[in-house]
Amino acid sequence: MLRIGVHVSVAGGLEKAVGRAQELGCHAFQIFTTNPRSWKCRPISAKSAYLFAIRCKEYDLNPAISHMPYLPNLASPKEKVYSMSVQALTDEMVRCQLLGIPYLVAHLGSHLGAGVKNGRMRIAGALERAIADSESDVMVLLENSPGTRNSMGNTFEDIASIIESLPDQSGRLGVCLDTCHLFAAGYDLRTPSALERTLEEFESHIDPTRLKLVHLNDSRGSLGSHLDRHEHIGLGQIGLDGFRSILCHPFLRERAMILETPKNSRRDDTGNLEVIRALASDIE
Repeated sequence: MLRIGVHVSVAGGLEKAVGRAQELGCHAFQIFTTNPRSWKCRPISAKSAYLFAIRCKEYDLNPAISHMPYLPNLASPKEKVYSMSVQALTDEMVRCQLLGIPYLVAHLGSHLGAGVKNGRMRIAGALERAIADSESDVMVLLENSPGTRNSMGNTFEDIASIIESLPDQSGRLGVCLDTCHLFAAGYDLRTPSALERTLEEFESHIDPTRLKLVHLNDSRGSLGSHLDRHEHIGLGQIGLDGFRSILCHPFLRERAMILETPKNSRRDDTGNLEVIRALASDIE
C-alpha cells in the first residue's frame, strides 16, 4: 500500500492534526510542531503528546513527519543566527521524540556567500551538536534544494558530502527528495527513462536506504530553472506522466510520500490527493 499524505495544520492542538489527516484518507502526514515563522515554540503538554501518539496508532497513520520551521539556517556564517538555528534543530528533535515522530525534515540552508565548503562545515557541525544534545532517536532527513543562489544541497554530491562528514552519526541521517526541487535543480523526472537516470545518479552518491520520504510537488519552473515554485500535481512542468512514473517505480513506491502542493481556487489538498490516487490506481 502506498503511504501517501499531505502537510496538515496543527491549529487547535497537535493531536487535531491526526484527525485532519485521517479525514483526508491519508496513510502518512507531515506537520510543523510549532509556528514555522517564529523562533519561539510552545511546550508540548503530556496530554497532547499522548493523544497525538495514540491517534496515530488508532488511524494507522505512519509515518508522522515533522518539518523544521522556516527561520533556521544551518549553513549560516552569522554566529547569532547559526546558534539559534542549532538550538531550534535540537529543540525540534526533542519535540519529535516526545510525540513519537520518527523523521524530521530539514532544509540545509544558505551559506550567504561564505562558500559551499564553509556551508558544509556549518551544517555538519549543527547536525552533530543537535543529535548529541537532543538525546533522541529521531532521524533527520536532509532535503534537496532547487539550486537557488547560495543554497546548500543542490546536488546529490552536496548531500552525500554532508553525510560522509559525520561517520559517527550517519545512522541518524536520511534523505527527503522533493520532486519540484529536483526538477528545478536539473534532475529530469518526466519519463520513466529520465527518472531512472536520476535515481541511478542518486544511488551512485547516496546509499538508497537513506531515502525515507518523497515530497510530491509539480514545478512551475522549467527543468534546471532553480525556481522554487510548487504546482498542483500534473499542472506543472513535470506533468502527469512524470508522476505516473514516480508512483510506478518500485523503489519509490516503498517510501512515504507527502504532498506540499498549493491550496487555491484551482485545487486543494483533496483535489491533489485524488489525482495521485487516480494515477496510482491506473498503475495497480
